[in-house]
Amino acid sequence: MTYILVTGGAGYIGSHACKALAQAGYIPVTYDNLVTGWQDAVKFGPFELGDLLDRARLDEVFAKYQPAAVMHFAALSQVGEAMSEPGRYWSNNVTGSLNLIQAAVDSGCLDFVFSSTCATYGEHDNVVLDETTPQHPLNAYGASKRAIEDILRDYQAAYGLNHVIFRYFNVAGADPEAEVGEFHRPETHLVPLMLDAIDGKRDRLTVFGTDYDTPDGTCIRDYVHVCDLVDAHVLGLKWLEEGNESRVFNLGTGSGFSVMEVIEHSKAVTNRAVPYSVGARRAGDCTRLVSGSVRAKDELGWTAKRSTLETMITDAWRWHQNGSYKK
Repeated sequence: MTYILVTGGAGYIGSHACKALAQAGYIPVTYDNLVTGWQDAVKFGPFELGDLLDRARLDEVFAKYQPAAVMHFAALSQVGEAMSEPGRYWSNNVTGSLNLIQAAVDSGCLDFVFSSTCATYGEHDNVVLDETTPQHPLNAYGASKRAIEDILRDYQAAYGLNHVIFRYFNVAGADPEAEVGEFHRPETHLVPLMLDAIDGKRDRLTVFGTDYDTPDGTCIRDYVHVCDLVDAHVLGLKWLEEGNESRVFNLGTGSGFSVMEVIEHSKAVTNRAVPYSVGARRAGDCTRLVSGSVRAKDELGWTAKRSTLETMITDAWRWHQNGSYKK
């Protein structure tokens, strides 16, 4: 039995990763404090309640399961909060990750897959980002993720901690079988906000700005299906198992969709209109942010198979209607 420790395994991406790991023959062990995750999302392996800031608890879990690798998703991730409460992000994300990394090294667990973010790049408007794009994060969320990347490099040099880092933007969709899905409290992501508006769970969706230099005036973002994303993480794990060098990979489609394109596709999928109003631009919102994935394709053999708008919204809508722990 090969155990993989999955931090944040009760959250949106982490729960999908646990299912992908189980399907690949691993036993995912979810380590989560349930601050933003949901215990009902833990369906594919053991659950261990714990916080990354609790080093003694981490040591207990490493000793109990002796995992072959760590897949690290747990983090605070609200950009607005990161700007108003940066200390929370440096403490939780960086100090917590340092505890986890040190515990892994001390237990002899030297393969580490890290869920980073393209927010480490900062503002690069109308540029297809690749792994060599300079990193200039604009807030404590992106900065904390960049700091963890630096820690991983230092720990490789000192202790041989092999790692794969994934950077990506907008994750959407849900498990096609609706066993797990996207549910945040508070909700800040476009697709679930839009589906809530369609379903009458909120008055309307707010579109922040319609005067951008795009075909329809709304921002363009690169959306990746959550199942494609976690497939890449499993490939990253296998990359390390095969003895390959530590690597950074961007994950995206290389194109992107505007807010209005997402709205129009949602109408087609749900056969319902999306109630929305237009608000002012938000500070820091770029016109177009797209993440290239040539390296992931060439070296990992990864392709985004489900990352069409129709598929992402169809899967999200199925979860929205049938998801268990969101009701």
